[in-house]
Amino acid sequence: MRYSKLFGKTSFGEIQKGSGFISHQLLIKAGYVRESTAGRYYFLPLGWRVHEKIRAIIKDEMDKAGAQEMITPVLHPLQLWQETNRTNTAGFELMTIKDRRGAEFALGGTAEEMMVDVVRGFQLSYRDLPFNIYQFSTKFRDEMRARGGLLRVREFVMKDAYSFDADEENFKREYDKMAQAYYSIFRRMGLNSVMVEADNGYIGGEYCHEFIVESEVGESRFLATPDGSMYAHEDVAQFQRSLPNPDEPVKEFQIIDQPAWVKTMEDNEKHYGQPRWRYLKNVVYRHVGTGEIIIAGLRGDLDVNKTKLEHAIDAVGQLEEATDDDLIRLGTQRGYVHSWGHPARYIGDLSLTTVRNFIGGQKEETTDSINVNYGRDFTCSMLADIAMAQEGYIAPDGQPLIEKRGIEVGNIFQLGYHYSTKMAGAVFVDQDGKEKPYYMGCYGIGLGRTMAAIVEIYHDDKGIIWPDAVAPFQVHLVSLAGVEEQAAEVYAQLNAAGIEVLWDDREVSAGVKFGDADLLGIPVRLVISKRTKDKLEWKRRDGEASELIDLETVLAKLKL
Repeated sequence: MRYSKLFGKTSFGEIQKGSGFISHQLLIKAGYVRESTAGRYYFLPLGWRVHEKIRAIIKDEMDKAGAQEMITPVLHPLQLWQETNRTNTAGFELMTIKDRRGAEFALGGTAEEMMVDVVRGFQLSYRDLPFNIYQFSTKFRDEMRARGGLLRVREFVMKDAYSFDADEENFKREYDKMAQAYYSIFRRMGLNSVMVEADNGYIGGEYCHEFIVESEVGESRFLATPDGSMYAHEDVAQFQRSLPNPDEPVKEFQIIDQPAWVKTMEDNEKHYGQPRWRYLKNVVYRHVGTGEIIIAGLRGDLDVNKTKLEHAIDAVGQLEEATDDDLIRLGTQRGYVHSWGHPARYIGDLSLTTVRNFIGGQKEETTDSINVNYGRDFTCSMLADIAMAQEGYIAPDGQPLIEKRGIEVGNIFQLGYHYSTKMAGAVFVDQDGKEKPYYMGCYGIGLGRTMAAIVEIYHDDKGIIWPDAVAPFQVHLVSLAGVEEQAAEVYAQLNAAGIEVLWDDREVSAGVKFGDADLLGIPVRLVISKRTKDKLEWKRRDGEASELIDLETVLAKLKL
């Protein structure tokens, strides 16, 4: 490809607001992508070449694992999503449209319903199982706030796969096979991923894992143990609750005078001079579907994990922090929420049983309670793990937790019978002649997000440094003034040898050409100039040294 003819050139101008991620800045500056509207991107020719290299790697590994490629329509009949009730649980991201006949469709954000629908149209038996079908298709998610360039978008290409098994035992083998395929996929792209236990959200099922590439700019916060035996997203990470005062005698419950200015946790610390674990904390939520008020109670040194709380009460994606009006309807206000007695459902963290003689729980204008003990003085409708794990807390196996951040590049889900029991006819005939629901899993990789993750990891202050496997071209040929015929001959021979080459044939300065070569990040730069004579200057983008070699040696090195 001649760079003079390439659509989409480098741009060192100002990048639009919200592009704090280096991947966003570099991909735009280098002419790989352009934003259409917020969260929707054009992939320009250079960017699409990288995108398709990523796709080819994914396809190769999926095919090796025995999965079969197909495609579903982009528009999903809305009744399929209604069949599984995901018009409610995923409503905040679901985009819908009507055709001229009034038929309603969802713009596919994920395809569980569609895949089940096509499978249930066949009368399959146990002999047809297991199988795994996958696709590359455009997905739509109405994100509240698109940000981070390709890392969080509203429209993107995803590889999504769906496995159908007879039972859990067979499914586990497929789940492990997909996990190993994912490790191979990301390894081939130069990404060192870790498999992190995560929350399944509105997708459903009982467990899932994210594949995360460690990066300080990543939105995924997870906890790990020093020996690597545990990787868990903050939404699901478990930890041991300490027993801060197990030998303290249980004291008599009291109501005591307290200054009116004592309202916050900081105020309590200042007034009583006690550590935070001594105080009761309450956080109030409202169920967006039913309007029910939920009060989450826990030890003062801990924070509520809303995701854990939602799972505890079977309200995934349905809780919002209570407003001042919600508190007024409860008969209270911020700083005065009681640990018992309000017309609300109380859900307590396991930490409520770890402290003797809490302070707080019945705050009034000039009084509060002390020596409060769970079980004797108050109870909740449920005790559950609803607290956020933090670095330094102790994992269930006794090791200290280490906080890490990273970019999610893929995920795998156990779905079990979540969809096959909700969608009529999603059954196969077993050996005993009876109809049984499919046991399912699903597996996704966002291609644009993966592309951005690669750039976040592989760049320097000059530009992108593409790993060989995903680079748009193998070679960036730079010809300087006065060697046009020689450069054209080298370009022709590289093409004839099957080498992917971008030739910068523009009539611009050497500095501009070298700067653009560094920005674009193609693995090998070849320079032809009067100084190099009948040789070529070879330099790898990820190295400092260069060398003069002949074309035959260049071809041999590129074909290794």
